[in-house]
Amino acid sequence: MNYIDLRSDTVTKPTEEMKRAMYEAEVGDDVYGEDPTVIRLEETAAAMTGMEAAVYVTTGTMGNLVALMAHTQRGDEVFLESEAHIYFYEVAGLAVAGQTIPRLIPGDELRILDPETVRAAVRPPNIHYPTPRLLCLENTHNRGGGTVYTPERMRELKQVADDCGLLVHLDGARVFNAAVACGVDVKEITKHVDSVQICLSKGLCAPVGSVVCGTQEFVEKARKHRKMLGGGMRQAGVIAAAGLVGMTKMVSRLAEDHEKAQVLANALANVKGIKINLKSVQTNIVSYDISGTRFDGPAFVAELRKNGVLCNNQTNTRIRMVCHHDVSTEEVKNAVAIIDKVVNG
Repeated sequence: MNYIDLRSDTVTKPTEEMKRAMYEAEVGDDVYGEDPTVIRLEETAAAMTGMEAAVYVTTGTMGNLVALMAHTQRGDEVFLESEAHIYFYEVAGLAVAGQTIPRLIPGDELRILDPETVRAAVRPPNIHYPTPRLLCLENTHNRGGGTVYTPERMRELKQVADDCGLLVHLDGARVFNAAVACGVDVKEITKHVDSVQICLSKGLCAPVGSVVCGTQEFVEKARKHRKMLGGGMRQAGVIAAAGLVGMTKMVSRLAEDHEKAQVLANALANVKGIKINLKSVQTNIVSYDISGTRFDGPAFVAELRKNGVLCNNQTNTRIRMVCHHDVSTEEVKNAVAIIDKVVNG
């Protein structure tokens, strides 16, 4: 069966240009700092985000972890939105490897943090408390449905962090989606953080990898933590070449994914039994409620698979679909027709 795959933008395949770049990549030993393609990728990432330096890592999870480890010491307190990806999906790395304690702060209905709520969560110095060290933001917010922190909200949160003596790390796995949605250069977002992790293997279509950007001193620490975690690669230019194409050629087309998500969301809003908050559809992720249907989450996913549509359930009543380079607008419309048939046929 030819599936319409809406599970994630991680399912994207490398483009033909990426395949050529990988085949022709000039390589060296990256642990020795001698891979010219990796160096170009890191320099490009740093320049695009307005940072001093960058390091190439295998995954976004590793990227967030090495950033957290570079910023903190054992026992430090890390502040996150209550359903942040770092807390929810990254195997407790901040506690196990980072040896830090999470402080969860509920966001609004779209999972966006309020600056004053963050300020109130930071306790004054006390011998009984852990040291408050780091605020982690997520832009776009995965479990919020791909919702966006605007540059203005980023600025407000950075001001609170500065006032409270916190550093700011951005889980920017889809930060280019956020920039496109806001109609700004990505620097308008990243200038308000001390570090950022950007995933190359989601909407940018590279097969593997993320980059972590920050100051030169921070990146040197992150690079050492990368090595400790087993992420020191050798002739990594073979895969970095695809990431370089992603960063330089694929950002400008992300708006197409957002448009497809709008088509999907608006069509789903007309399917009896499905509830969707259209305000939450700001980028390429569409999250909706199926409690008005006869299905629970796993059963809904299984029934759609039988009918040629792949998706994931976030909870027993919530479904997530993601639009990306490898799914067309026509396929999106076909998926909704299949959903309507499954739910109401």
